[in-house]
Amino acid sequence: MYKITYTACFLKSFNRLTNDEQLTFQNKMKIFIENNHPSLRNKKIKGHKDLYESSLNMDIRIIWYYENQIIIVLIDIGHHDILKRY
Repeated sequence: MYKITYTACFLKSFNRLTNDEQLTFQNKMKIFIENNHPSLRNKKIKGHKDLYESSLNMDIRIIWYYENQIIIVLIDIGHHDILKRY
């Protein structure tokens, strides 16, 4: 089981989400921490050695990386177009 930490950028972006989107995040994070379920569609971001993306739904994405074997750092969250920043 992983420990999760957040960057300031992530928290700022998270606060811009609607209440429903924030609730979806909370529900999906339970799955993410426990077993990295396939519904999250985790994958590496092309062109980046250490960055990954996960899907909360068909529109909301989380950008993250492994800090070591037990910590995942969430660096951004938002609509699908946030991938253009990375």
